Amino acid sequence: MNATDLTAFHQQLDAARREIASVIIGQEDVVNLALITILTGNHALIEGVPGVAKTLLVRTLAAVLAVETNRIQFTPDLMPSDITGTHVFNMKTQEFSLVKGPIFTTFLLADEINRAPAKTQSALLQAMQERRVTIDRTEIALDPSFTVFATQNPIEHEGTYALPQAQQDRFMVKITMDYPGRDDERRLAQSMLTDSAPEQVLASGSLRPVLEPGELAKARGTLAAITVSEELLDYMVGLVRRTREDEAVLFGAGPRATQSLLLGARAAAALAARDFVTPDDVKALAQPILGHRLMLRPEYEIEGLTVPEVIDRLLDSVPVPR
Repeated sequence: MNATDLTAFHQQLDAARREIASVIIGQEDVVNLALITILTGNHALIEGVPGVAKTLLVRTLAAVLAVETNRIQFTPDLMPSDITGTHVFNMKTQEFSLVKGPIFTTFLLADEINRAPAKTQSALLQAMQERRVTIDRTEIALDPSFTVFATQNPIEHEGTYALPQAQQDRFMVKITMDYPGRDDERRLAQSMLTDSAPEQVLASGSLRPVLEPGELAKARGTLAAITVSEELLDYMVGLVRRTREDEAVLFGAGPRATQSLLLGARAAAALAARDFVTPDDVKALAQPILGHRLMLRPEYEIEGLTVPEVIDRLLDSVPVPR
């Protein structure tokens, strides 16, 4: 891939962020993490209080990248077949026919995923790992760009089911959506008095797709041109392995975290219009990639130690390549 191709790719990414910014006011870091997830072919867990535009973010990403999106509202009575689909007997033809579930899409919004029990949550596991679904012992392929954005509410835990650690590990990043800053919130309020309200802009169809249908896979392939030095690769491996050695950590990050750091750093470099990865790219992704993968020992949690503090400590302890 030549410099012209990379320049065109950078221009596409800039155009995508501009279009997204017309709906998602502020939240630049959140948008970047979502784009990194998509470009690397992974999945994201989004955590935030109600009303911070988690659903709107996914719908906007789908519109800008010209892909299909579906939403599943997870509830305690949701069944796995409600997600994957099932065979239904047709009285007219006297045959069983497959009725596909909402998982057959490109961007799947699993809203409040922790409100459904583990049996229902597990309906996503094969799809996330293999991009295939098994229905009545028949495997069916999903879209190659299939991406799960699962949301959870951090302030309500009654009637919820914590995601198993093995399932959390399948999410490349955990994106935390916080309240907007004062200026951004004022811009949002002001927009409601005009025709530029976020929901109205999205519903109007005025967003300009930056990709043609089917081009997302090609855009992902561009990341192969981003250079990663041997020293930086050793740095990422060392950082992840260090999570398994810290005295405060009960369970450290596995090899999938190393892969996520590598792929994520390349995507971050692309978003910064560079064709090489720097240590800062890795450091910026350490919290969202490692945070949901670490489990602290109870005695340290009782003392008030938090996972972000442990990750900061690990970043200070691992030598950064020059």
